[in-house]
Amino acid sequence: MTERLADLNARIDGIRQLGAVVRAMRGMAAARAQQARGQLASVDAYAATLAGAIGQALLLAGDDTRPAPAGPATRRALVVFCAEQGFAGPFSARLLDAADLHDPLVDLFLVGSRGRMLARERGLRVIWSDAMPAQSQGIPKLAERICQALYSRMATGDVGRLEALHGHSALGQPMTVERLALFPLDPAAFPRAGRRMPPLLNLPASALLADLATDYVHAQLCRAALHAFAAENEARMQAMATAGGQIDRQLGALQATQRILRQDEITAEIIELAAGETASRAGA
Repeated sequence: MTERLADLNARIDGIRQLGAVVRAMRGMAAARAQQARGQLASVDAYAATLAGAIGQALLLAGDDTRPAPAGPATRRALVVFCAEQGFAGPFSARLLDAADLHDPLVDLFLVGSRGRMLARERGLRVIWSDAMPAQSQGIPKLAERICQALYSRMATGDVGRLEALHGHSALGQPMTVERLALFPLDPAAFPRAGRRMPPLLNLPASALLADLATDYVHAQLCRAALHAFAAENEARMQAMATAGGQIDRQLGALQATQRILRQDEITAEIIELAAGETASRAGA
């Protein structure tokens, strides 16, 4: 019984250590999700400023700078933000399921190492892939690399539409999948409030709009990546919370068994002492 109790104590210590790891992972995921959500306000403000500038430029330039609609046979680039690390549950699977990748005119641009592994398992053709940064501060650089890959693809004339797919989750709410149209830009989506004093332009309206559109797409990719970053870490928080609950239940069951074994061991020792005392008296 002593050996069995020792094994049980070792198992309890191991589960306690696992619980500490799970709590640490949950805390890290919570901190990263909170940090990303704090940065979203800045990105939204930046994108809103760019949207207002695009609206003003469209107002000055008239309708000549409206982008031509994509033809029916134009290929579509789809950027899907999947999970970078493990313990996020079905996060990547839900995004790939919602991507509708059976369309032969869709080129898949994928972010996230775990998503790339899942896409390989499903036999999906990935045009370009990259890892999600470990910290949200690296997301602007990621958005730049995505833009470079997308614009290189567009330069060949094969791709005429850009979309992004990312996870979105509010605190305490289940994750939803959001699809974002990046290009061509819809002029009706930009405010065109008139100004008494028109802005001074030092370059043609078409060049200004091209630069503003590039910055706007970058801002939208940053926003999508931040939402994906936060959603992945919140999915990991939920997975760790579930694992922590299971660990607590298992630890409680083992501790109950530990108490029974200790009681049995004490009872056996008392019986042995009592038997020894009885034997000594009988011998006397």
